[in-house]
Amino acid sequence: MKKIMAYMLTPVLAFGVLSACGPQDSSGSGSNTGKAEKKPDKLVVWEDTDKGVGLEPAAKSFEKKYGIKIQFKEMPMLDQQDKLRLDGPTHKGADIITTPHDRIGPLATEGLIEPLNISSEITSQYTDSSISALTFKGKLYGLPKSTETPVFIYNKKYMKEAPATLDDLYKFSKGDKGGAQYGFLANWTDFYFAHGILSGYGGYVFKDNNGTLDTKDLGLTNKGSLEGADYISKWYKEGLFPKGIIGKKAGQTIDGLFNEKKVASVMNGPWSFQGYKDAGIDIGVAPMPKLPNGEYVKTFIGVKGWNVSAYSEHKKWAQKFVEWITNEENAKIRYEKTQEIPPIKALMKDPIIADNEAAKAVAVQSERGVPMPNVPEMAEVWVPVGNALQLTATGKQDSKKALEDASKTIEQNIKAKHTGK
Repeated sequence: MKKIMAYMLTPVLAFGVLSACGPQDSSGSGSNTGKAEKKPDKLVVWEDTDKGVGLEPAAKSFEKKYGIKIQFKEMPMLDQQDKLRLDGPTHKGADIITTPHDRIGPLATEGLIEPLNISSEITSQYTDSSISALTFKGKLYGLPKSTETPVFIYNKKYMKEAPATLDDLYKFSKGDKGGAQYGFLANWTDFYFAHGILSGYGGYVFKDNNGTLDTKDLGLTNKGSLEGADYISKWYKEGLFPKGIIGKKAGQTIDGLFNEKKVASVMNGPWSFQGYKDAGIDIGVAPMPKLPNGEYVKTFIGVKGWNVSAYSEHKKWAQKFVEWITNEENAKIRYEKTQEIPPIKALMKDPIIADNEAAKAVAVQSERGVPMPNVPEMAEVWVPVGNALQLTATGKQDSKKALEDASKTIEQNIKAKHTGK
């Protein structure tokens, strides 16, 4: 998932209660306790930076229907977690927060967010992968607001259309590249981007047992992972990727070369679209081309969700608002205002997304990918695997040695930091 940058908090935006109050519903929607809950005067919502414009219409319509004021403020998502730890116990925090799905496990384990009681009629509206992403140990901890995943982005000056396969792209990159210096670049020594290759060959991080991740079963040294790592190394060893796209600054280097119009195509996420357009590039966007084995590139999917604070004194009404803002009507409005793609099945087929090349590409690729593991143990994976991919790409170690060492490190760190939790 795209790294979240810290920004200054925007002023609190509050909506007044409209005079036309809705039904006097004292039960809220769903119940985790079976206990009646008095309707509150207001609910406090923390929204992501610069995304309040997408929340405002749903807040107003909710106020009109139920007579509950929605007071919200914007702040970076990861800051919300720290603030909830401080403000939650004193009941000064939000009733509802938004967070990336890979934080669900840690937040649930810490007891900061509340499991939701949502009917299958509601959850069936969303893609299976988005609901799975927000589920931890068999419990649903939120409803999805948006999904994102890396896709194939190309400069139409050098490519008329996206290639169907990575074999085609490889041949293009070995040839005249349409006049570009490089045919294709991807940050494949970063496991976030490399995962799609390893997984497409049959590798995995933690074994998925019917929706529950077994953190004792690592798949980073199986045949598929080794084949995927070797395929990545091929691009480096044959000089198709420059040495500068290894390590921490690889992403910046790729963006710089693409913006300088030296690269025909890249693998990147929807957060990069506007920057490329601002650089004067006529971009095309498509799902990732198929792997040489005929399988799809199974990119990591990132899902942002709405979550109810475990400290909220109005959990049922908070859940009702979560259901409200993520329903098809409000999700469509939010997409129009923020361009963040909601993983709602009906909207995936709606012309508003289906007729938008970039949005459709992200939607299709999201269906082909897998949710980034949301368990706390995932924190131990990134650095060791990234180091292994760098060693393999530079030819300092073969894939078997590099990934076996990485797996041992991950297992040791999980045992040391997560056993008994």
